[in-house]
Amino acid sequence: MITATATEVQNNFMQYLQAVRSGNEVLILNDGKEVARLISHEESGTSLTDSLIGVLKNDYDEKKMRSERIEKHERTDRHKYNS
Repeated sequence: MITATATEVQNNFMQYLQAVRSGNEVLILNDGKEVARLISHEESGTSLTDSLIGVLKNDYDEKKMRSERIEKHERTDRHKYNS
């Protein structure tokens, strides 16, 4: 994985696009925080599919999943307001 600032990506977009074409992933930072990821079109489908494995098989506990999502968002909200 390649890490770059948003300014670096903006100023050298074709270089980073070529890196993605070569199979790399680019993590984009803004003010030192992760804000985006540049990945190939093929990887985007794989990434989405991987994140849905349990859901697609319908082998999940809906209450547990809802509770985990709520907890995740609460942690994210606390992090946003404490930063």
